[in-house]
Amino acid sequence: MRIGLGLELNGTMDEIVARARVLASTGVASLWSSQIFGWDTLTVLAVVGREVPGVDLGTAVIPVHPRHPMMLAEQALTVQAASGGRLVLGIGLSHQVVVEGAWGYSFDKPARYMREYLSVLVPLLRGEQVSFNGEVIRTNTFGPLDVPPTPPPPVLVAALGPTMLRQAGTQADGTVTWMVGPETVEQHVVPAISAAASDAGRPPPRVVVTLPVCVTNDPTAARARAAKIFAMYGQLPSYRAMLDREGADGPADVAVVGTEEEVTAQIRRFAQGGATEFSGAVYGTPEEVERSRTLLGGLARAVSN
Repeated sequence: MRIGLGLELNGTMDEIVARARVLASTGVASLWSSQIFGWDTLTVLAVVGREVPGVDLGTAVIPVHPRHPMMLAEQALTVQAASGGRLVLGIGLSHQVVVEGAWGYSFDKPARYMREYLSVLVPLLRGEQVSFNGEVIRTNTFGPLDVPPTPPPPVLVAALGPTMLRQAGTQADGTVTWMVGPETVEQHVVPAISAAASDAGRPPPRVVVTLPVCVTNDPTAARARAAKIFAMYGQLPSYRAMLDREGADGPADVAVVGTEEEVTAQIRRFAQGGATEFSGAVYGTPEEVERSRTLLGGLARAVSN
């Protein structure tokens, strides 16, 4: 199982690049960034990709509603070229409160929206011509995109429910999860997406697990801190459903917390459950952050050797 780290996109561009260099120097295989309400993640990763070699750059995730799939394909291929083929394009539906409340788009039938979105995005990334007339996504005969031959980035879909997991296995290269515990990964996510990929004649899917990580000698305090930092995720319906499936009261219960030995054991459990990659969103005191990064880098180097 590959090991990655979360790359926060706060601060100036120079600060982000410097942070990426530090994280890459730990030896992790990948750096993952989300798109929330700040810098444009793909643009930042294009800059990071030119400045920081030797590490994959993933989005976890880019919300699909604000960008037509043609525009996202153009942007993703630009980052892919700028980074030398190191982009992993994670996309997702976001949440109704954001899509309707912040952007003013309809969140009606989100699985349909993603299905139609992928029907345009994936062929364009592969350099194909696309003509698609769906219920919500439409593209007149267009393509291939006017760029030099560029390998398409893997496309991962933030999929949690059965319908979305089937779409991810059928139309994309895998999934990237957040706030999903080990039992749910092993008993729900991996079987569902693997069966869908197999039925569609596709390769085994990538399953990227992202969770908060804190290496500490005081797990009680660390989990209390996680409960405050990540409280909002326990209130969003899609994550709440996964926490309930896991039997977790809240995000703090699925955070990966403990000593080096305990955190290592928790991460290995995800590998045993079928995850192909783990990325840690490190938090805690400066000492705990350094211990967490060091441990994840060491695990990554051990896997690569």
